[in-house]
Amino acid sequence: MRIVVDRELCQGHAVCQDEAPELFEVPRRGPVRVLRADPGDRLEAARTAVRYCPTQALSIVEE
Repeated sequence: MRIVVDRELCQGHAVCQDEAPELFEVPRRGPVRVLRADPGDRLEAARTAVRYCPTQALSIVEE
């Protein structure tokens, strides 16, 4: 599994960072940065971040 960000949709609301700070970092300016593309043992936190992203900029894909 891998976390994917659509940087065109991301508006930097930082909901993902609030839900999973070990996976996401949102700078003051610019889109989210994925700290770990493979969520590993934090998969449920990653799913929560994807679910609550206000712009639906995040997704998890199976490889």
